[in-house]
Amino acid sequence: MGREDFSETTYMLEISDPMMAHVARAGQFVIVVLHERGERVPLTIADFDRERGTITLVIQAVGKTTRQMQQECRVGTRLFGMAGPLGKPASIGGVRKVICVGGGLGVAPVFPQVRAFKNAGAYVIGVIGFRNKDLVFWEEKFRRYCDEMIICSDDGSVGIKGLVTKGLEMSMDKHADTDRVVAIGPPIMMRACTETTRPRKIETIVSLNPIMVDGTGMCGGCRVRIGDDVRMACVDGPEFDAHTVDFDDLMSRVGRFKEQERQALERWTNNGCNLRTDCNRQSS
Repeated sequence: MGREDFSETTYMLEISDPMMAHVARAGQFVIVVLHERGERVPLTIADFDRERGTITLVIQAVGKTTRQMQQECRVGTRLFGMAGPLGKPASIGGVRKVICVGGGLGVAPVFPQVRAFKNAGAYVIGVIGFRNKDLVFWEEKFRRYCDEMIICSDDGSVGIKGLVTKGLEMSMDKHADTDRVVAIGPPIMMRACTETTRPRKIETIVSLNPIMVDGTGMCGGCRVRIGDDVRMACVDGPEFDAHTVDFDDLMSRVGRFKEQERQALERWTNNGCNLRTDCNRQSS
């Protein structure tokens, strides 16, 4: 396992799993279990290397398990389990020009799509956004595959000052022949991108992140409203036509267990989290 810390809360884990790396495709996700009694955490695949046999995850330490992983998962440690790749791969073919938008942690999962579109022959415009320059990561990886790229920052410390929707509007103004927009990030950011493209009637795809448990469609926890239908994000998605997504319902579901998550984090912190070594068992 390899690791890199991008900020105080954002970190990258590179996990050795040759079989998974061989079949992984852009747009898919995995479910990670830190230890035997740990929760199942869905994480979008941020990169994969078939030759090296690795899967890369970029994680933000916001809840109990992601903070525990941040503390315990180091080079040479082993996860209890990782299931995947799950979900339908992104549809890449037949697109001549695409704008790929990533906001915050959504920058990581949009990268495989940038690379896949470029390798398929598309003209790729990347728009990535961060709060400030200190949080920027993978800029060179994006520039390697983007024909054009715009960096946005909330405070203007890097790139243009403003949200990713500003970069998206600039790109659409310049490229009226855009075939598709792909937007990945927090629900509020994906909703804003959706409303930005709607008047121009540009096909827009978002990757939804509701609460998931089993990843097979059995638990029903990840159900989302798509037009008049109810779909399961884990098996029918995670990507959907943005202009048909009920974002009000999505954001309501995402925040449904915030109090339980807060309590779990508080219990873990109060039980001496700094002394835990569950992830430091056996070298991978």
